[in-house]
Amino acid sequence: MFFSRGLVLCMMSRIRAGRPGPLTGAAKVMQLVDTHCHIDVEEFAHDRQEVLERAHAAGVCTLVVPSIGAFNWAAVHAVCERHPGLYPAYGLHPVYAARHHPEDVARLDAWLGEHAAVAVGEIGLDHYVPDADRARQRTLFEAQLEVAAQRDLPVLLHVRKAHDEVLACLRGRRLRGGIVHAFNGSLQQAERYLDLGFRFGFGGMLTHPRSRHLRMLATRLPLEAIVLETDAPDLTGHAHRGARNEPAWLPEVLATLAELRPEGAETIAAVTTRNAKECLGLP
Repeated sequence: MFFSRGLVLCMMSRIRAGRPGPLTGAAKVMQLVDTHCHIDVEEFAHDRQEVLERAHAAGVCTLVVPSIGAFNWAAVHAVCERHPGLYPAYGLHPVYAARHHPEDVARLDAWLGEHAAVAVGEIGLDHYVPDADRARQRTLFEAQLEVAAQRDLPVLLHVRKAHDEVLACLRGRRLRGGIVHAFNGSLQQAERYLDLGFRFGFGGMLTHPRSRHLRMLATRLPLEAIVLETDAPDLTGHAHRGARNEPAWLPEVLATLAELRPEGAETIAAVTTRNAKECLGLP
């Protein structure tokens, strides 16, 4: 059994009021997966346990924790080992290309050989960043795609202003698909990702009324292609503008999807959770 739409909205009001505790017996059985949450970062250092308790009370008991570089692989591993329901992904984020070393790709492959992961990520291309070294980003990205293929792992993609180039890099590779994090491309690009076995992450930005393009995508894409995410502590939703994002607010993304789509909250919760588990091999 999953939440009714009324229960989701009730949960949202409790979270906003600072009371994300148990609602009813039915509410306790809901399971949502946050497919992209940086719970390891400094912003959560002082209250990480409380953040996770609020997430669990909201039905978000499974979190995927992507890394951004070799400099935080150990932190991601440690937080996932310490807290049940957290699953790591390891990679070299394109925004931090200047901090990555050429040998880091070989180190990533070796690290994955010794540390279980649900994906290679967060990896990709970012052409939005001013003065980005696009050639370096692409070299690192393609090398990590090879690692993912050899390790038979899906990938978590970070893509800004570079979907066509990312798609060109993916084409012809034997990959297990993955998730396009915070997807904001075109429907035509989405169709090409779908053909390659990818899902699309929707998070707090969807809850902003002015996110018209995102809302169009959320209504036009097949539900089987959608997963939920927060990107906490970033990309905070409309109800919490200016605040640190956290996984307990993921049900607000679900509630927005239920307003935009015909399936209803129960079906959307069930299908997006199943999508995440199938894509990433989560229990």
